[in-house]
Parts: sequence; C-alpha cells; structure tokens
Amino acid sequence: MKAQQAQQSVTVSVFTYAFPATRLGASLARRFALRQLHDWGVPPGAPLHDTVALIVAELAANAACHGRVPGRNFELRLLYEHETAVVRIEVSDTHPRRPDPSSVGMADPEADGGRGLALVEAVAHPWGVDDRTGPGKTVWARTEPVVA
Repeated sequence: MKAQQAQQSVTVSVFTYAFPATRLGASLARRFALRQLHDWGVPPGAPLHDTVALIVAELAANAACHGRVPGRNFELRLLYEHETAVVRIEVSDTHPRRPDPSSVGMADPEADGGRGLALVEAVAHPWGVDDRTGPGKTVWARTEPVVA
C-alpha cells in the first residue's frame, strides 16, 4: 500500500496590464493595483494593501523614469496567492539597464532620489530581477505571508 501525500490546492489570481512609460502611467499602475487588491478582498489600510501600494509605486516609477524606452510601455503583473495572502509584483520594461539587488543602499540624505529600491528591499521578501522574453527585464518582489 502506497502512502498518499495530501496536496494543498493553491488558488492564485492574476492581474496584468500595460501602462505608458510616463509618470501618469506609473500613477495609474498604482491605482489599478490597489483597485485589484480591493476586488480580491484586501481592504485599504490592511498591511498587505499598504505594502503592495509602496512596491508598485516604486517599481512603476522606476520603469517610467529609468526603464523608459520611447514608444514602449511597461507591464504590471500581480499574482495573489489567496491561502497565504502573498502577492508577487512584477514590473517589466524594455530598457536593458538592470538594478543590482546586492548593491542597494540608501541614497545621500541630500539627494532628490535613490531611495526607491531601498524601500522595496525593506518590505519585500525577497525581490530581484529576471530576464524577459524580448528586450528588457522584469523587476519583481514578493510580500511576506500574512500570519493569522
């Protein structure tokens, strides 16, 4: 008699949308992401909601400002694991420049920017950069599981 292993079913919801690589596009990406979280039952003010808002805002802003290639969009993809309440955020752009997760640190306090990926580093568990089909890369981050 063979021992049977119980398999846990995992329900994952996916949201994907392309945005113009502009500041408005980055703002819309954040708004669409938060609306999607609401549709999945994650209310405003919940820790998961706030964490996803921060990560999407930073990654979308980077795609619009640093990953911008004229005439090309960036793509936002959210994968929500219902049982663990983990969200994987992916932002893909067509620019070849890649951030280096091993060298992220806080910027000079007097600088106007340079803190975005350090904030992602602080709240994501983990984050990284992958190749994508076609030109560019995908920067991704995962939220921590919500413990009941």
